[in-house]
Amino acid sequence: MPDIALYQPDIPQNTGTILRIGACLGLTVHLIEPSGFALSDRNFRRAGLDYIDQATIQRHLDWNAFKAWRHENTRRLVLLTAAANTVYTDFAFKADDILLLGRKSVGAHPEVHEEADARLKIPMRPGTRSLNIAIAGAIITGEALRQTALFP
Repeated sequence: MPDIALYQPDIPQNTGTILRIGACLGLTVHLIEPSGFALSDRNFRRAGLDYIDQATIQRHLDWNAFKAWRHENTRRLVLLTAAANTVYTDFAFKADDILLLGRKSVGAHPEVHEEADARLKIPMRPGTRSLNIAIAGAIITGEALRQTALFP
């Protein structure tokens, strides 16, 4: 199954929503610290509701720890970013991809962009900047699961 990773999450409600997506679809959610809030059940419960207990969460102390884990496990990293040139529907997903979302406030740092094996975007109308990261993550995760026939 693909995984979802959050790079230094900064909004508890978005994180809770993504944990709920992971729980419902059977995906591991990686939390790459530091975060912009205390990573606790209390901060996730509002959006994640009672699904948090069903979520598979893997925490990484920092970017370097995540990067080492990814290389040890030979996983492809797919960064979801408005700064990408490739539209997500033009991309061939693999079953073991990691779909990475950056911080809502500042996106992902340049070193994260450099580390990504692919960078994907959702096409939007002119004059709009970005979608909420939880919504963007859900859209692209759905396409990845459809392509790989891995919906639960």
